[in-house]
Amino acid sequence: MRFLCLIYTTVDVDGRLSPNEMNHLIGEHFVYDEGLRQDGSLIVSDALELRDKSIVIRPRGDTFSVTDGPFVETKEHLAGFYLIEAPDLEGATEIAKGIPSARYGAIEIRPVRILTLQGDLAGER
Repeated sequence: MRFLCLIYTTVDVDGRLSPNEMNHLIGEHFVYDEGLRQDGSLIVSDALELRDKSIVIRPRGDTFSVTDGPFVETKEHLAGFYLIEAPDLEGATEIAKGIPSARYGAIEIRPVRILTLQGDLAGER
């Protein structure tokens, strides 16, 4: 099964770590990622830019509104992700516990849902 591990950190973490601490954390991620790659668990992982570089689009009738940054009232933000392969939720949980950034926030583990077309629509592809 595939699982998406969403890494959330508190808003102040990005400014709280010194350049040396951040470099050490990044190095830990590189080492952890390589271990997951070698055992076949890692599909892809990436860090995300800080939230001030993001935009949000929302449908507004026939058009979309575009605003800067996530405007969700929260003290945490999405900082990165791992897409992993694990036998079950318990296995995914063990992998997520090892993600170095977990100690600075939270990891949300979501099973990936495989979508399939059923019935008449399946033949129209």
